[in-house]
Amino acid sequence: MSITLLSGHNICQSFRDAEQKVDILSHINIQVFEQETLAILGASGSGKSTLLHILSTLDTPTAGEVLYKDKDLLKLTAKEQAKFRNQELGFVYQFHHLLPEFNATENVAMPQLILGKSKQTAHAKAAAMLERVGLSHRLSHKPYQMSGGERQRVAIARAMINEPSIIMADEPTGNLDNESSRDILELIKQINHEEKTSFVIVTHDHDLAKQLDRTLTLVNGKFVE
Repeated sequence: MSITLLSGHNICQSFRDAEQKVDILSHINIQVFEQETLAILGASGSGKSTLLHILSTLDTPTAGEVLYKDKDLLKLTAKEQAKFRNQELGFVYQFHHLLPEFNATENVAMPQLILGKSKQTAHAKAAAMLERVGLSHRLSHKPYQMSGGERQRVAIARAMINEPSIIMADEPTGNLDNESSRDILELIKQINHEEKTSFVIVTHDHDLAKQLDRTLTLVNGKFVE
């Protein structure tokens, strides 16, 4: 029996544009299971990134609830939510969001430093994570000195460093060439298999979605069969 890690119940998101109410998400129900890779598939504007942000406590829905192991995340304070994100979630985006002034080791170490680890401990673990994603030769390189695929591997290492139960990925291959995209997908599948980390991957790429355990398709703010 699959164990539910994260769930969203009756999630709605809307905003007012002048006098008109615009619905982005409408009564969404979703479960993320332990050790699975889940694709949220949808065209641009379907609401998939908004849903990812709500599940990650980066955004607050108009209605609904988000639970992590039965803990109501929307009832936590902003400080408690930030602690939850740092300890339980990892994030990978289409654009890697690496800090340009820092090298690969320093970028990957950042979540450990936020957690309160010493610089020595954080950098040692960052180096180990970079080796884990095949970048032991890039420890002191800055983002501009690396390829797009390498930068995304650094971002994945950063997402993994606090050993989260779930990694949230928003179009993680959307900015890469075909070969780099295949490499990143293989790395994601390897991490999922070896580390038992769940992945929620927002994408418009049908081919990528087919290679994950499960796919939910979002159209105009609703899941469709």
